[in-house]
Amino acid sequence: MIERPLNILQVSSADISGGAQRIAWNLYRAYRERGFRSYLAVGYKQSRDLEVLPISHEGASKGWARFWWGAHSRLQACDGNGRCSRLARKMASPRALLDTFRGVEDFHCPGTWNLLDLPPSRPDILHCHNLHIGYFDLRALPWLSQKVPTVLTLHDAWLLSGHCAHSFSCERWRIGCGSCPDLSIYPDIRRDATAFNWERKRQIFAESRVYVAAPSRWLMNKVEESILNLAIVERKIIPNGVDLNLFHPANKGTIREDLKIPSDGAVLLFVANGIRGNLWKDFTMLRSALERLSNRFRERKLLLIALGEGNVTERIGQAEIRFVPYQHSPERVALYYQAADLYVHAAKVDTFPNTILEALACGTPVVATAVGGIPEQVKGLKDGNGSINTHSLDEATGLLVPPNDPEAFANSIERLLKDETLRKHLARNAADDARKRFDLKRQVEAYLNWYCEIRIDQN
Repeated sequence: MIERPLNILQVSSADISGGAQRIAWNLYRAYRERGFRSYLAVGYKQSRDLEVLPISHEGASKGWARFWWGAHSRLQACDGNGRCSRLARKMASPRALLDTFRGVEDFHCPGTWNLLDLPPSRPDILHCHNLHIGYFDLRALPWLSQKVPTVLTLHDAWLLSGHCAHSFSCERWRIGCGSCPDLSIYPDIRRDATAFNWERKRQIFAESRVYVAAPSRWLMNKVEESILNLAIVERKIIPNGVDLNLFHPANKGTIREDLKIPSDGAVLLFVANGIRGNLWKDFTMLRSALERLSNRFRERKLLLIALGEGNVTERIGQAEIRFVPYQHSPERVALYYQAADLYVHAAKVDTFPNTILEALACGTPVVATAVGGIPEQVKGLKDGNGSINTHSLDEATGLLVPPNDPEAFANSIERLLKDETLRKHLARNAADDARKRFDLKRQVEAYLNWYCEIRIDQN
């Protein structure tokens, strides 16, 4: 029971972007709608919302640094996180420039130490999301966690490693990193200082006391085996939620007409930021699966909508890949899910992608690679092929396949496209399961109740 309105300050890299930023934004707005004092501190502000508070490094600096941090802020307003604003940021801190050259993660963000002064009054809860991308000084975490109860929600594994957001098959994050097999993995670094970065994080966590949330058991298992475990007071698995007022089943025919999508075609949808170059996704495998399918659908047009990158339309036999640029409007994005027969999610690694939740909420069955936390989202239909698909017809919401297996991916897509009865059954299950497990309201309640428990414990 929440006795009085909480004063909640969330921290995120940006406000109205996608992925992890969208999760923080949705929670921020939901808390406000519930009557709480809710604020969102961001490294890069895109909205005009007055309660979204930019983390200003200008005010925390003097002289040379103050001038260049001011230039950085002004340039960000023009070109976002473009080349000019990045240059100004480097000029503001010669030490940061040296660290970047050495491969040391850049924590030179002085505005972090003024975070608690951004809202009108001291927050009861500090809730941090992704802390990388050069806007947050992780060295402030011990101090912040002593001043106010601090919750960390992990959306990737950056806090656990010497530089990367996901380690793929590398296990060096368990023992201290160093001899990194791939420095180019986001966030990339120039030289191998991963052992130093890992040890610095370990020391920071040893001095911190934080409450850690993860959207999936898969990610929490990694947390429990990592250096972050040193800092944890309490941990919870809280799945991401989706706004069911926006993402819900709708009439495909009407929507396809509005989006200029063939009414009689077989329509697949894949959503990702920068489809072809996205390191975490596997568009190459998906395209290979589509090549196989193009020979199996000669009498029916097969259309793959690749939402998240502008490009010319590509044709593969009878199949078409239609690239659609990133859409800022969630309402517009929902239309594509509602218009599709299947949502196809080809990934090399993924924590708990919002796109799958949005597809399920729209009653669109999912075919996905069984990596990361995805098997905790999609209830794969049991079909005798082993442990990946383990759910009965009454529960299943899609099909799961091994990663990097275009033949299995193509076969699963073909099966659902050619069996309309099965596809419609999974569609109903998907919408029902999203309502039961992934409603944004459930996520909001889980966090608010936890905040209250934390505050009581602190008192």
